[in-house]
Amino acid sequence: MEERRRAEKTGGVLRRRLGRREFLRLGGASLAGAALLGSAACGGGGGGPQRAEDGSILFNFSFGPDPSGTLQELVRRFNERYKGEYKANWREMPAQTEQYFDRLRTQFQAGGGDIALIGGDVIWPAQFAANGWIVDLSDRFPESEREKFLDGPIQANTYEGKIYGVPWFTDAGMLYYRKDLLQKSGYSEPPRTWDELKEMALRVKQDSGTRDGFVFQGADYEGGVVDGLEYIWTHGGDVLDPEDPTKVIIDSPESVAGLKTERSMVEEGVAPEAVTTYKEDESHGAFLRGDAVFLRNWPYVYALVGDPEQSRIEPGQVGISELPVGGEGQQSYSCLGGWNFFINASSERQEEAWEFIRWMTEPEQLKVNALQGSRLPTRRGLYEDREVLEKVPVARLGKEAIIQNSRPRPVSPYYSDMSLRMAEQFSASLKGEVSPEQAVKTLQGELQRLIEEGEAATG
Repeated sequence: MEERRRAEKTGGVLRRRLGRREFLRLGGASLAGAALLGSAACGGGGGGPQRAEDGSILFNFSFGPDPSGTLQELVRRFNERYKGEYKANWREMPAQTEQYFDRLRTQFQAGGGDIALIGGDVIWPAQFAANGWIVDLSDRFPESEREKFLDGPIQANTYEGKIYGVPWFTDAGMLYYRKDLLQKSGYSEPPRTWDELKEMALRVKQDSGTRDGFVFQGADYEGGVVDGLEYIWTHGGDVLDPEDPTKVIIDSPESVAGLKTERSMVEEGVAPEAVTTYKEDESHGAFLRGDAVFLRNWPYVYALVGDPEQSRIEPGQVGISELPVGGEGQQSYSCLGGWNFFINASSERQEEAWEFIRWMTEPEQLKVNALQGSRLPTRRGLYEDREVLEKVPVARLGKEAIIQNSRPRPVSPYYSDMSLRMAEQFSASLKGEVSPEQAVKTLQGELQRLIEEGEAATG
């Protein structure tokens, strides 16, 4: 039951039916030449490409549902632009990232399906690349083009010096605060350090009668990993050695300090005890109801603030800032989110898929995705675009967190298993079930063992 429970968490889907060693072995051997996500229906069987009525070559790409309708509109525009040449067919996947990943993993394992292009999560590239399932795009996507995109998404798509995805839209953790309540308590600026946040939250909470000082994502799941990493990073700690991603360095005084700060939010009454069970919805719900002074969450929340059906507070009452740091002189970091485009390494429609990627990530299309779909663009230049900054205010208000401070989660082919271990230990530390010292010590051993076993299995 415990293994099943852990497998159901984000990033743990690979362990449901296939052990990690077997998974990696299959990826490197018996699946290497399989028609992964590409079959005869898409021309993989050697019978020539499937064509639409107008003669266009058909290819399929995958992504989750899009209630905004923006993706549907962009696909329509692409098909109109390339009528007679290419036609993209969107295969809608599950909304939940873990379910989507599980669907892909099942198809990877079976060697079936008919998808040429994958719209995928920012944490997937290393694992897909290590197993030979997605195409190295280094030649198609040279450094001269990469430098036009934000650093964080490019780093997340880079594995062993090669780039395997093109950033589509991005996310970054940021601090929301009740600007009006801070001003009433005499504060003109958001907190720079975590200690300042605690002091301000407690004072504003008392002055205003607000129920909670600070809410964030503390549950035992991927979001809890994200928040735990931000506490560690903003105290100067890290998980993997930047120079050697096979070396774990999480057992450090800096990492301990980060988890101590996170736990102190509950111990000192800044955050409610229930924050240990909060995910995105519970935390943003408390803030939008007016029950919290501070909130750590993703950029999407700002759009909810402006929706009277979702929020009891108004945009003018809310400020956005980069996340605080452990002490003066330290760097603020926000965990990177977002989605990218990957090409199936076994598909015979790779050129068509690349043309779709190239077109979809041009400034014009990224701008439409931002204005109509409220998805933050990945090209640097769009953060100087007046219309984007005016109509997508979070791109302006959270600009520093998005452009300068975002960084990817550990880029490793073993991240899905690493995430499970971190979620467990970060949660236990936040609840006070283990000390921060014990949490990072346990993780040091578990994560290093995962990497060594994985390297041995594939070496």
